[in-house]
Amino acid sequence: MQKFRALAIVLVIALVLTGAVVAQDQNLVELIAGDPDLSTLASLVEAAGLADTLSNEGPFTVFAPTNDAFAALPDFVVEYLTSNPEVLTSVLTYHVVPGAAMTRDQAVSGPVTSMNGAAITLTAEDADLLVDQARLVTADKAASNGVVHTIDSVIIPPIALPEVLAADVTGDIANAGSSTVFPVSQFIAAEFAAEGYTGEITVDSIGSGAGYERFCAAESPSDIANASRAIRQSEIDACAANNNRVPVEFRIGDDGLSVVVNPANDWAGDLTLAELALAFSTAVTWADVRPGFPECEIVRYSPGTDSGTFDFFTEVVFEEDTAPILAAGQLNLNEDDNVLLDGVAANECAIGYFGYAYYVQNTDRVKLVAVDGVAPTAESVASGAYVLARPLFIYTAADVLVEKPHVGQYLLYTLSRMPDAIAATGYFPANPYAFNTAKLVAVALVNTASSSN
Repeated sequence: MQKFRALAIVLVIALVLTGAVVAQDQNLVELIAGDPDLSTLASLVEAAGLADTLSNEGPFTVFAPTNDAFAALPDFVVEYLTSNPEVLTSVLTYHVVPGAAMTRDQAVSGPVTSMNGAAITLTAEDADLLVDQARLVTADKAASNGVVHTIDSVIIPPIALPEVLAADVTGDIANAGSSTVFPVSQFIAAEFAAEGYTGEITVDSIGSGAGYERFCAAESPSDIANASRAIRQSEIDACAANNNRVPVEFRIGDDGLSVVVNPANDWAGDLTLAELALAFSTAVTWADVRPGFPECEIVRYSPGTDSGTFDFFTEVVFEEDTAPILAAGQLNLNEDDNVLLDGVAANECAIGYFGYAYYVQNTDRVKLVAVDGVAPTAESVASGAYVLARPLFIYTAADVLVEKPHVGQYLLYTLSRMPDAIAATGYFPANPYAFNTAKLVAVALVNTASSSN
């Protein structure tokens, strides 16, 4: 990735071409077609019927995803776009800004209206420029009617999901996995039933790892896996070997994993990451964590080793080494976050951790601990300033939707109600770029499965 070393890198949007772009022999379509790294985009521009538009006088700015950017999407998404010109046009025109946009060393970043009609967001970040979530790879490729900047991912406009009538959906649904995502799935299932669904939805809280195992099982696999960590390659391989499923990921929200103590604990309101590691490993009393803390024997509460929360915590706090926490004295492991909550609430010297929703619904029973001076908030989680911020996921597969089309309908309903579910349970919304992508992937997956029946 090319780094742009200006003090503040931004795009200046000029509504006329004068002085912005030196005249070139090639127009935008020709420039894109002649770049081997943009061959996928070139073919999609033709498929959408946009070649004539982008050959006009303009001027236009094209934020051009590279071939690798398109390859990062599931294959069925690109196939769906190719066979649905209206959706494809919406996505491609979201990458086009009327006017010539050249990099400059000074100006302001912010929203810019695309040819799609929706606003993209330009953000200067250190030595990079972000276009929504995408980073500039190469800037200022001038054409006769505009300019091209290549970017490292496909940016997705707001996606409207098709309406799902719960009363029309028949067939049972099995959902299992993360205890962190459990309350979100419970909320969605209850809303679906309240709107007229008469089948059975099971939601089992067994941990992310166990959820992947059940989803990938050879016999009686679940339909949806809930997870507080991304699936591992070994788990993808297990799916291929056991039931030939290819898991498809949907980012549904964010969590600020919460470290909590008993309300009577008036000393550990803020711990450094190193102190947190001591508290969950070799420290016997709180005085071993920091001089001046009381000689109070630490009792530890942690999700079990099947939990994605355990995996994430040990990755951040112990650099993926599980040995220190598993060797700690007074360690209580449990996959049920309510058991962990009860344990901390009952012992003045206890410490534990779990998803933010379990804290925010029990602020009278436990007290939140800041880490390195930062507590989990919407702002600190979204920015990554809170070191224990993490994404939340659900997974399903095309084979599931082919066999059980009603699961596809439930997937669409789930994503349509996800903002409500996240707000109701106390988690934080996924960034809009990731959530727009999740919605497009869902629509494409349901369409692909339907075409196979």
